[in-house]
Amino acid sequence: MNILLIRLRMIGDVVFTTPIPRALKRVFSEARVTYVVEPGAAPVIEGNPHIDQVIVVPRSRGLARVRADLTLARRLRAARFDLVIDLHGGPRSSWLTWATGAPRRIGYDIQGRGWQYTRTVHRSRELAPRHSVVNQWDLLGAIDEWPGTAPDPAHDAVEMPLDPAADARVVDRLGAAGVGDAHTIVVIHVSAGNPFRRWPESSFVRLVSALAAADNSRRVVLSSGPSDHLAADRIAAAARRELGPGIDGRVLEFGEISLVELRALVARSRLFVGGDTGPLHIAATTRTPIVGIYGPTLAARSAPWRDPQAVTESVQRDELTCRPCDQRVCAPGDFRCLTGIGPDTVIAAAERAIAAGGARAHRAETRAYAS
Repeated sequence: MNILLIRLRMIGDVVFTTPIPRALKRVFSEARVTYVVEPGAAPVIEGNPHIDQVIVVPRSRGLARVRADLTLARRLRAARFDLVIDLHGGPRSSWLTWATGAPRRIGYDIQGRGWQYTRTVHRSRELAPRHSVVNQWDLLGAIDEWPGTAPDPAHDAVEMPLDPAADARVVDRLGAAGVGDAHTIVVIHVSAGNPFRRWPESSFVRLVSALAAADNSRRVVLSSGPSDHLAADRIAAAARRELGPGIDGRVLEFGEISLVELRALVARSRLFVGGDTGPLHIAATTRTPIVGIYGPTLAARSAPWRDPQAVTESVQRDELTCRPCDQRVCAPGDFRCLTGIGPDTVIAAAERAIAAGGARAHRAETRAYAS
């Protein structure tokens, strides 16, 4: 069977699709799986052992996009796919699904787009506390041969293979910063592409300084994304001032790094802390303990989907009736879902996660590349 998967846009959303190629190969052992993705999230699936071909489509506008999509449509149609699954449901992905001409085209029953599929699956428009992996798995149920199995994070976890070359670069970079095997690495991602998901910088400063001060073997590495590449520098500088001379060297800013390098860095760490953004879900593809900070989103929808034995802490304000929201307007006006999460709460969750994670057992996957 020749199968095409389409998932455009966000990094975290693409991470959430990674159990699906594995499941398809489990049911259709001879299948060939192709995946269409945009450049920003392509590193998530490149190298995935369950995907035979990755097609990266540029993000463009106007006539350039029309030309690119027509060229891609011809390419997809010529590939003669037996089954196409639109894991996105946006205007572009639904049109590309239709343009393949595949005899079986599966997508969500979104108004105005359902005609482009041969079979549709209901997707609630409400932000119900149902995990995104489960929502996407519903599409598999529209395959006639599908056995009807439900996704299990213990066996169908998100995945992103470790890139040995990226791991080597991370080792070199850590070494240049004076970080070695004797140190305990904590990674804190301090930015978010969506301002509705940004925990206050002052709270990050308190978190960083507290974790660094608590153990002289710790080295707290700050990362940030292109949406706010100066955030790590500002937070690191403020945390160092709070720590004072002598221990301020425990805080390191990496700034923006590639997704494959971030994945390698987290795998070598004892803890990852971050908001509900792409890097959090990249971290979920490792066994490193995670503390996720959720503001307008729900952990029930987007917590790390991985083996339950991997340590995961979710921090959120369950009592707020305005959560979840569509992240267009803050109804109370003060972003209380995030500003109301105090740093002491996150510090406590971080210390619990480090303690529960045990002494470096999770580093096993990196040992093969250490020599």
